[in-house]
Amino acid sequence: MEMNCSTSSLCDYFADLVDVVDPIFQSYGKRTSFCGIITTVKCFENTGLIEEILAENGTGRVLLIDAGGSRRKAVLEYNMIKKACDNLWEGIVCYGSVRDVELLSKMDIGIKAVAAIPVLGDGKIEGDVDLPVNFAGVTFLPEDFLYADLTGVIISPDELHMSDVVDR
Repeated sequence: MEMNCSTSSLCDYFADLVDVVDPIFQSYGKRTSFCGIITTVKCFENTGLIEEILAENGTGRVLLIDAGGSRRKAVLEYNMIKKACDNLWEGIVCYGSVRDVELLSKMDIGIKAVAAIPVLGDGKIEGDVDLPVNFAGVTFLPEDFLYADLTGVIISPDELHMSDVVDR
């Protein structure tokens, strides 16, 4: 996967191929730019299913979590993010909350979430994986490509390469 994830440049050159996600996210990981093919998970205030997915090989992948926008309980915390880093995930976008913010800021992974709160969700293995989810003005489909940086988050059904711009 190409590591140039400049959302501004991608929007300039591929405007007809991208959907722009509403700007509701804060950045929490050390990596400020990331991209990859998405795996979706839908769960509410539960961490078990997320932990199982982060145990998989994450090379070239971004985990997209629909946690219902909850600001009451975090669905991501340090030990889970450590597992994600160990398994080479590119990044995580969470429509929900995180905790352990100071520790997450030192971890080499991209993390976007709507808020931080110290209370952790329960470890139940509940939810759904790889189904369409909708939040922040966009419908995310499994296998879409997600691009994120400090400016924003965009998705495309196609992998975008800045090297293709020369041919346009």
